[in-house]
Amino acid sequence: MPFTAVLVYHAARSARAPSVLRELAAEQRLRILPLSSAHEVLNLASRSQLAGIVLGPGSTGEVLGLCRALKKDSLSAIVPVVVLEPRGEQGFGLEALAAGADEVLTASMRRDEQFLRLQRALQRADRDLGVHPSTRLPGTAQIERDITERLRRKEGFAVCYADLDNFKEFNDRYGYSEGDRVILLLSRMLRDVVRAHAPTGFLGHIGGDDFIFNVPLAQMRVCCEEGIAIFDELIPYQYTEVDRHAGYFLGKDRQGTIFRIPLMSLSIGVVTNESRRFTHPAQVSELATEMKVYAKTLPGSVYAVDRRSEDGVVVLGGRVVADGLATGAAEQP
Repeated sequence: MPFTAVLVYHAARSARAPSVLRELAAEQRLRILPLSSAHEVLNLASRSQLAGIVLGPGSTGEVLGLCRALKKDSLSAIVPVVVLEPRGEQGFGLEALAAGADEVLTASMRRDEQFLRLQRALQRADRDLGVHPSTRLPGTAQIERDITERLRRKEGFAVCYADLDNFKEFNDRYGYSEGDRVILLLSRMLRDVVRAHAPTGFLGHIGGDDFIFNVPLAQMRVCCEEGIAIFDELIPYQYTEVDRHAGYFLGKDRQGTIFRIPLMSLSIGVVTNESRRFTHPAQVSELATEMKVYAKTLPGSVYAVDRRSEDGVVVLGGRVVADGLATGAAEQP
C-alpha cells in the first residue's frame, strides 16, 4: 500500500477483529486498529491516510450513519469502507451500499469469498487513488511500478517523458477549460499511439501537461515520431482561425514587453537501457526529466534520446557522438 498501512476495525460490542480480517491484514502487512467510538473513526479518517475501514457488528442506525458520515466528508470519502452484515438482518446490505459502503460482507458468504471481496475492495481503492482524475490514466505510483517491473524483467525498454511547450500561455489566453481539453486530447492521442504500436506499452499521467509512456525499445522510434506527427496535425485546430493562420499570438512578459508566442509543440525526452544499467526507477526518472528539459530547448516538436553509455560516449551508426544525445522529430543525430 502506498499510504499508511493501518486498517481500522470499528465495532461497538467487540474489540477483536474477525479472523478473515486478521488473515488479510497479515497478508497485506496492515496493522489493525480497533476503535469502538464512531467519533474516533471519523476523526482518524479525516486526518490520516488509512488503508481501509471495516464496520463490524453494531446497531443498524449507527453503522449506516457512520458510513454516510465517512463518505460525506471529502477527506475521508476516498477511504474504502467495508461493512459486515449482521446475521438475520435482511435488506441491510442494500442499505449499506446506498449509504456509501464500498463492499458488504454477509454472514452467508463462504470465508474465501469474504476474503477475496475484502481484498478486492482495498485494491480498487488503491488503484483509484493512483489514477489522475482529469485523464483517468495511472499516476506516478503506477508509473514507478511499471518501470520497476521492466527493470526486473531485464528487457530492452524506453521511458518517454512528454511535455507541452507554450501550454501555460495557451491556458492564460484561452482559459483553463480549453487547457484541460488540450490535455485530454494529448492523453487520448498518446494512448492510441502506444496501443497501436506497443501493445505491452504503458501510459501514465504525472500531472498537468506531463505524461510518461514506457514502451519496448524496438517501438520507441515509431511511437515518438507518430505521436509528434499527429500532435502537430491536430494542435493548430485548438486555436482560433486568426491565431492558427498567423502561427502565433501576441503576449506580454512581466516587464510589459510584447512578444510572439508560437503555437504549442510537443517535447519528448527519452531514456533507454540500451547502453546503461539501471538498478532503481528513480535513476530512470531523473534522467528522463533531464532529457525532457533538453528537448524543450529545441525548436518545434521534437524528441531527444539519451544514447550515452556508462562511460559518457555513444556510438551511433558506427561513429562516436560527443555529447551522447540524439535529437529531432525524426531522431536526427
